[in-house]
Amino acid sequence: IVYRYTRALVRKQNTTDETILGIIRNENREDYNNENIMSVAQQRNFIAGEVSRDLTKRLLLPEKIAKAEAEGILYFHGAEYFVHPMVNSSLINISDMLNQGTVINGEKIETPKSFLVAIMIMTQIMGVVSNSQYGGQSINIMHLGKYLRETYNQSKKQVKEAIENIEEEQANKIAKKRVETELKYGIQILKYQINTLKEINGKEPNITLFMHLKEDDEYIKENAMIIEEIFKQVCEEKQDEKTKQISTKLVYVLNESNSLKGGIYDYLTRLAIKCIQKGKGPLFISSKKMKELYKDNVFCPIGENEFLTLYRDKDKNYKFEGRFNQGMVSINLPQIAIISNGNEKEFWRLLDERLDLCYEALMCRHYSLIGIQAQVSPLLWMYGGISRLQKNETINELLYNGYSTISLGYVGIYEMTKLVKGVSHIEAEGRKFAIKVIKHLKEVIENWKEKSNIDFVLCGVNSIETLKRFVRKDKEKYGTIKNITEKTAYTGSYLISENDNVDSYEKLRLECEFQKISSCGAISYINISENEENIEKLIDYIYQNVQYTQIVVNK
Repeated sequence: IVYRYTRALVRKQNTTDETILGIIRNENREDYNNENIMSVAQQRNFIAGEVSRDLTKRLLLPEKIAKAEAEGILYFHGAEYFVHPMVNSSLINISDMLNQGTVINGEKIETPKSFLVAIMIMTQIMGVVSNSQYGGQSINIMHLGKYLRETYNQSKKQVKEAIENIEEEQANKIAKKRVETELKYGIQILKYQINTLKEINGKEPNITLFMHLKEDDEYIKENAMIIEEIFKQVCEEKQDEKTKQISTKLVYVLNESNSLKGGIYDYLTRLAIKCIQKGKGPLFISSKKMKELYKDNVFCPIGENEFLTLYRDKDKNYKFEGRFNQGMVSINLPQIAIISNGNEKEFWRLLDERLDLCYEALMCRHYSLIGIQAQVSPLLWMYGGISRLQKNETINELLYNGYSTISLGYVGIYEMTKLVKGVSHIEAEGRKFAIKVIKHLKEVIENWKEKSNIDFVLCGVNSIETLKRFVRKDKEKYGTIKNITEKTAYTGSYLISENDNVDSYEKLRLECEFQKISSCGAISYINISENEENIEKLIDYIYQNVQYTQIVVNK
């Protein structure tokens, strides 16, 4: 038995040969950046990813988990990184790193004394983080306002030292002009640095910049200036320029001061609308709705559309920055509906059976991080990115008690409902069933959390890679099913399908019901004409009703 098993492993070792040769020959470009010619560095990274994925499926995962992924039952996100001690995504504690100093590649970095230096340090941090984890990273730019004021104070001091008896008003004017110049150059540096960063897989890093103007922020005026300059540079960029726009997500929080009701910062939201009209707009968070869901807290998503859970530190204060996600496994809901063939009893039985598989797969993710020492990713674990542990300390304490999260993803609520109920989830009967399924998923992960002391969260998945993968697997196994597997991709998470002809407001109203249940992984996408009045009305509706939304202009 041992001999046959060993020989089987040897034979399986060649399963990646064709994939690797395809990478070298620049084939299968759709799966690898869709580029005609990949650089040598990109090829080496992709080849390493394929070797890691092969080892993961053959040796590191239980056979039933590997088989379940091969059959499209579930998707084990980031399998190409599983051999390495990496977390998925994080909300970087940029405040701690800038205020307390950090260490980058062995070089001690002191607290910056100007906005420009703070920007350069921040982008260097982004670069290191993008090669220390495999998911998205988020940074709250409100921590930069302090350094813009420092630039102003330093400039004013230098002017007074250089020009004796200069009037206060004149000194202020010169210092302000210098601040404006440094702000412009700083945002240019931010844009160029982000656009030239590369992750370990050769892709541009998944970076989110969070823009939240808090009333009690000491540096709110400076932060408003930073947001304004970002929007201006995004708006002013021409489509035919060789340089790219900021290749990152901009997440902009709507509150009483900027929701187009006569607030002091309405002008920033109007700039955001101009960016939307050019196809470069931010994503919107409603502080009103988020506070209702998260006990008066507003914070940034991590990754594509994941939110952390509530967690209090030892001083009983809510903490978000410096936290992370351990990993994700997604369940293929349409496949369960296909197999059950309209039999609801069979659907629920299969759902629970496959959720057990997902739990086991997620625990593989969790156990792979147990015992990891801080020194494996110093910037994250030792120098403030996430924590400040000693090099030989493990990250174990950060994996429990809600400090980090681990995600169960789901896709295809629309297709699932159509198959089981014969109608989509915009119809009363379909919506009742769909909500029942989401609530069941939520109850199951709450039970997982109770027995493991790990913060499991429920996340709607809209990654096109995952949506295409599941539909491809199902089409191979179950053939072409009208309006289901005949498509190139399933509908993301709980989203309303394009086949359901509803207007933007009705779409948001219906999706809001699901956002409340799946709040840790929730986003709605709205297509609208570029008419400014239409966008303004929609923004008002979003502020009043929707946690997280992206507006896309129809061209």
